[in-house]
Amino acid sequence: MSSPALPPAPSSPPIRLTSPHLRRIIGEPPGPLSGFLSNVVLRILAGLSRGSREVLVRWVGGLAHLLGIRRRVALENLERALPERSEAERRAIAKGVYFTMARTALESLAERDRLPLNWEHEETVGQEAWKALQAHVATGKGALLVTAHFGNWETLGGILIRRGIPLNALVRPLKGAINLRIAENRLHSGAGLIYPRGAVQETVEAIHRGESVYMLLDQAIPTKGVFVPFFGRLASTTPAMAIASQRTQVPAWVVMGVREGGTRMRVHVEGPFPPPAPSEGQDIITAHTAQVTAALERIIRQYPEQWMWLHRRWKYPPPA
Repeated sequence: MSSPALPPAPSSPPIRLTSPHLRRIIGEPPGPLSGFLSNVVLRILAGLSRGSREVLVRWVGGLAHLLGIRRRVALENLERALPERSEAERRAIAKGVYFTMARTALESLAERDRLPLNWEHEETVGQEAWKALQAHVATGKGALLVTAHFGNWETLGGILIRRGIPLNALVRPLKGAINLRIAENRLHSGAGLIYPRGAVQETVEAIHRGESVYMLLDQAIPTKGVFVPFFGRLASTTPAMAIASQRTQVPAWVVMGVREGGTRMRVHVEGPFPPPAPSEGQDIITAHTAQVTAALERIIRQYPEQWMWLHRRWKYPPPA
């Protein structure tokens, strides 16, 4: 299943689509009744203006916070991760997370106006890193781009594509009409999709074709993870990025989209992080993952209300 790519912004380079075999959706479609009802709701949401969506964001985010949905998880995470902040500050950060997540969800479901207006005129933070990324892509090889559940990672992917970087996103097979819409919007923006089975090999092949790979590195994984420091505590983290960097010998860059004024976004770039190199007495995959994770943490610390503190990031304890 695929969708046509969006037309490029007036000053953008032409969008180069990724490989056709990656432009498909794998997952469990909704049942007839739930699919029909979900599509009705999605059509209503897609028809809302940006201003109307913002009103809905305040209502949905406020209600979720009032009901205390995973609020305890968020506050416990914040207390351990940011002990230097006062309790009032941590509660304000937690409340802001609900608005960030509601805004991201509604933007990801919308079919139009997903990209902030005039985003191409925003100054990128980390100009040297951004220029290094552009120079690398210009050589004909793809790059490893790492981000987090921060700001709106879906919109950020669209921004990178419209800046001329062919992109494949690492995703999981999806269920239901809402997740189907999100996957369709990814294809519509020009991205390819890489699923877990054979993901590392698919990533390596994409890099050699000149297609970059976009992955989230801030989720706890139950098995085969490496434990790296994140806000002072060891967190189980996928080693896929570091393994792909080692196999392809291409560096990684951290890219984050920081919200400014609600609907606008400024791109932050850090890197390059060179491929893991042999080092006596050191687990190079873990060390490389830790280095990139530390860069994610640096940006999250500056804008903590934009990260998903509702997630049980430290759910799995490290081995004794």
